[in-house]
Amino acid sequence: MLVDLCIFGDVPVFSVKAKELCWKDPLPNPLLLFTAQIVAITSVFLLAAGYLKSEWKSASARVFAVIASFVVFYLLNGMSGESIDPNFRIDLSAIEWLIELGMSSVSGLFMIYCFLIFQEQQKFPILLSLAFGLQVVLEMLFPFLHSTQSQVSAGFLAFLTSALDVLQLLFVGFAIFWTLREWRGDLVNDRRVLRWFVIGVQGALIFSVVFVENFLLEGGSPNNASEQAIIVFAIALLTLTMLVVVMRFELVSLSQAIRKVAELAEEPEGVPNYDVDSFNSAFKGGLLYREAGLTIAQLAEKLRLPEYRLRAFIHKQLGFRNFNAMLHAYRVEEARQLLADARNQNVPVLTIALSVGYQSITPFNNAFRQLVGVTPSEYRKQHAV
Repeated sequence: MLVDLCIFGDVPVFSVKAKELCWKDPLPNPLLLFTAQIVAITSVFLLAAGYLKSEWKSASARVFAVIASFVVFYLLNGMSGESIDPNFRIDLSAIEWLIELGMSSVSGLFMIYCFLIFQEQQKFPILLSLAFGLQVVLEMLFPFLHSTQSQVSAGFLAFLTSALDVLQLLFVGFAIFWTLREWRGDLVNDRRVLRWFVIGVQGALIFSVVFVENFLLEGGSPNNASEQAIIVFAIALLTLTMLVVVMRFELVSLSQAIRKVAELAEEPEGVPNYDVDSFNSAFKGGLLYREAGLTIAQLAEKLRLPEYRLRAFIHKQLGFRNFNAMLHAYRVEEARQLLADARNQNVPVLTIALSVGYQSITPFNNAFRQLVGVTPSEYRKQHAV
């Protein structure tokens, strides 16, 4: 048996294993790492419990609770690695398959979560549903595939593993895209802040963790002590910050504070006062909704209103949570009248879509079907009869 001199940190250590790799990263403080894991797990559970308590009927709340459970799985899995101090190490071999499945599902579930929050009343893309379902099934089959692999199938399994890793990044990418999409058009002030400070940061962290775990770390974070410590500390800091932000939102709504400051601000001279009738007279009577690419900033300028007041008016008085949802409502309303008019029976649907403010047929069809329940062509046939 050979005895090798190894360097562990700055301390020489004698190893009794032949040909053992001598250079190793020094372990982080085990008590500090364990404390960070406990903080992260506790914060995740409190966030999930608070969300479920406030909106227990909401699908997004239930999805978030499942994500929270799988994040806890990830943190517990980090406490089972060989690099963990034996006093703090736990044995999870009995449920290893469940942990692996949960960890690999976080990206897809986060995508669904962001869609439910920020793409209200939209149908989830079928292709993404199939892709997520296929990923889950393949992840469940991987232990069996690895146990029966041959030299011929090894290359295919490696390719499949890489493809699933890329798919997870794609899921997180869609989640971040839906979070940031139409941020300026969101009329709910608290939710606009939530997009940036909670969901956006959370998505960036999940994307980073998935990328590091799947592409940079050999054997995952449990076998890389320093990298695992950085990930755990980041999750602990983020979840604790999210918990503080949510508690702050519960105690004093940020939007209320903004309104109080805005009320004290001196209004510009000549700012008109609008009620629902006067707004419809200017917006609908003036056919402003027909303007392609209209933004809330442009509309505020046309109506000579501060943008924050227009946002509050549309949300509180008209009941819309998103500026584009309001545009769809006004445009589809006029399109229904045009399609039901017998004089327009020979006018192409595309022409009607363009005349009410749409730039192509697809968003018009989607909005019409969402608000009316049938396609524009079906609606025209019904009224023709």
